[in-house]
Amino acid sequence: KDFSPISLISRQVNVLAVHPSLPVMSVKELVALAKAKPGALNYGSGSIGAPAHLAAELFRSMAGVNILHVPYKSAPAALTALLGGEVQMTITDAGIIAPHVQSGKLRALAVTSAEPSALTPGLPTVAASLPGYESTAIIALFATAKTPATIINRLNQEIVRFLNRADVKEQYLTAGAEVVGSSPEQLATTMTSE
Repeated sequence: KDFSPISLISRQVNVLAVHPSLPVMSVKELVALAKAKPGALNYGSGSIGAPAHLAAELFRSMAGVNILHVPYKSAPAALTALLGGEVQMTITDAGIIAPHVQSGKLRALAVTSAEPSALTPGLPTVAASLPGYESTAIIALFATAKTPATIINRLNQEIVRFLNRADVKEQYLTAGAEVVGSSPEQLATTMTSE
């Protein structure tokens, strides 16, 4: 109640990735392997309670699998552990993991957004195998409560116009995020649903 929504700015999606030694090519195969070998697989995350940890726990819960969590001090440390084969999987930022997937050092199975992402063309969603799964980080802009509607609307128009520029969209993609841009009402709906 202390803020007035202006616009969604961007969303950051994560990628569910596995070490290439793991004999799975899809989320469905990963779930089947985890169910066949309860407690045998593990995943790394940057720290306890971090978004990647919560995304992986949501995956475990929705898939009904027993996969061990191995916390690291940072997301780069968890990624290094996956690259070295200390853990079999992780969920991490699409921009950070992309070079390792492109080089074949890791295998990306899916994105954590509800819809396919421009950051990872052709990669399916986790939700395709686990309906209802979604884990994204959103960035939004707010003003103080009771800011006049004319000011909110003007800010929204200018921000959305800026976000729709091709160079801005490209900069966001390079940084590992997708531009959203929305009406104040859409942001208010997102706030309520979240």
